Amino acid sequence: MSCNRHKITFLRELIPSFECEPGCHDCCGPVTTSTEEMARLPRKSQAEQDAALERLDCVHLGPDGCTVYAERPLICRLFGTTPRMACPRGRGPSAMLEPQAEQLVHNYIASTRQVLV
Repeated sequence: MSCNRHKITFLRELIPSFECEPGCHDCCGPVTTSTEEMARLPRKSQAEQDAALERLDCVHLGPDGCTVYAERPLICRLFGTTPRMACPRGRGPSAMLEPQAEQLVHNYIASTRQVLV
């Protein structure tokens, strides 16, 4: 297992989870993610990517929400767990992500090559 894979696993465990409002995808859109995280997601055609970008949606957003929820990138996991990335509908975990843990996630994101999802 690569060093980045270990980091991703570690960082995912730090981020608290919560239930999104069913059918909501307010925080979904084109995001950048590490190539390591991107490799965990199903490949989409250029036409699918172009269409999603034109709509300003994530290419992995389906009619019922995120189609890759279990493997969603760290940036997606942060939405709603930190005051700087609050859920627009007021949802969130009972305890927000600790600022030090948020900084670790942002440091990882800043230290890796990012690609558009």
